Amino acid sequence: MAKRHPSFVCQECGAVYNRWKGKCEACGGWNTIAEEAGSASPMAGPVATRPSRAKGRIFPLEGLSGETKEAPRTPSGIAELDRVTGGGFVHGSIILLGGDPGIGKSTLLMQASAALANRGERVAYISGEEAVAQVRLRAERLGLGQAPVELASETNVEDIIATLSQGRPPALAIIDSIQTMWTETVESAPGTVTQVRGSAQALIRFAKTTGTAVILVGHVTKDGQIAGPRVVEHMVDAVVSFEGDTGHHFRILRAVKNRFGPTDEIGVFEMSDQGLREVSNPSELFLAGRDMATPGTAVFAGMEGTRPLLVEIQALVAPTSLGTPRRAVVGWDQNRLSMVLAVLEAHGGLKLGMHDVYLNVAGGLRITEPAADLAAAAALISSLSGNPLPPDSVYFGEMGLSGAIRPVAQEQARLKEAAKLGFSSAIAPAPRVDKSNKEKLPLAASSIGHITDLVAGIAARRRKAG
Repeated sequence: MAKRHPSFVCQECGAVYNRWKGKCEACGGWNTIAEEAGSASPMAGPVATRPSRAKGRIFPLEGLSGETKEAPRTPSGIAELDRVTGGGFVHGSIILLGGDPGIGKSTLLMQASAALANRGERVAYISGEEAVAQVRLRAERLGLGQAPVELASETNVEDIIATLSQGRPPALAIIDSIQTMWTETVESAPGTVTQVRGSAQALIRFAKTTGTAVILVGHVTKDGQIAGPRVVEHMVDAVVSFEGDTGHHFRILRAVKNRFGPTDEIGVFEMSDQGLREVSNPSELFLAGRDMATPGTAVFAGMEGTRPLLVEIQALVAPTSLGTPRRAVVGWDQNRLSMVLAVLEAHGGLKLGMHDVYLNVAGGLRITEPAADLAAAAALISSLSGNPLPPDSVYFGEMGLSGAIRPVAQEQARLKEAAKLGFSSAIAPAPRVDKSNKEKLPLAASSIGHITDLVAGIAARRRKAG
């Protein structure tokens, strides 16, 4: 029998070592390795395997063709949440929800559980961090105190599964949070990699056998990633991130992984005194209060999944006396900004080496698609020249290193959203030729093929204004 020795496990990625190290060789994290007792030493030689009592069971194999049934779902009653999950909670699915502390995760889950419970579904809310009285206070503050939601404050996974197995299986079970759960089958402290992995596996087996949709709430690290072993994200069916800034009242629910729906959809909420309110038209709210006569602002027509979204991009280019000018960006990729500035200097003829550059996406939204290159470049040129852009125009297009403006996907959806909000023109690359598409453009689109066309157009507008 192998001698039992303490092992050292990385709390970020789950890598196991036979001695302590300051840096994990697997994920590169510093001071993330902690001692956990109860595992066999990797240097103790081969471990004896248990002989199999029976041969493997033969199971039938099926072909690709055949009837496929849609997975049964339970709508949550919140349209924005159903949009992100793909139409509702799939029976027996596991969803991992992450977000910064105080962003509104518990508020969203309380509203979803109350909406389901009011429709006659059995819903259980298990809190490992708060007492039942604290959860009740939150429900009363949201006006949901009369919803028939079953509450409990428990951290033992075996007790939770035994309690939920009594009577009718719940339609939804919320575990807040997975880092506080522990199982008797693992000999380590709660919150460790082994405990989180073991607790999640036990809850997954319960969900698959009973058909209960389980939501696991996960803590978030300083860089915005869900804390704990990455293997948990591979075990669950969906990973949803709740994003936002405490300084803004907007909250973005984004699907990072979804086995039963799209992975690029977002849901937009607004934090109010009565909890989270759904935002059916986020473009109108993101553009509210913008100053049309100020140089350095451009409206970007973007896409988040299947939803077109208009957002304002603000730029400030100011002279500096420092040897190394500052480059600060909020809501966009820092490397993408550096690339746009290099293209503007190399092919646009602009001198930005002695200027500080600040770029901001208004409303607290984070943009990831490269179609925002043209809008960011227009805002930078406008700020440098001091000339405001046309207030009734939107911008979108990807910029290449040669200065060429490349077309992007879903031009029609972007233009329709802009026309619905009162915009009359669009500055965009030439659309792809599609002979089968006879649909007329909803607004006037000015096609540009190179960054020099954008610089010349803004300069000509300045001369005309002068």
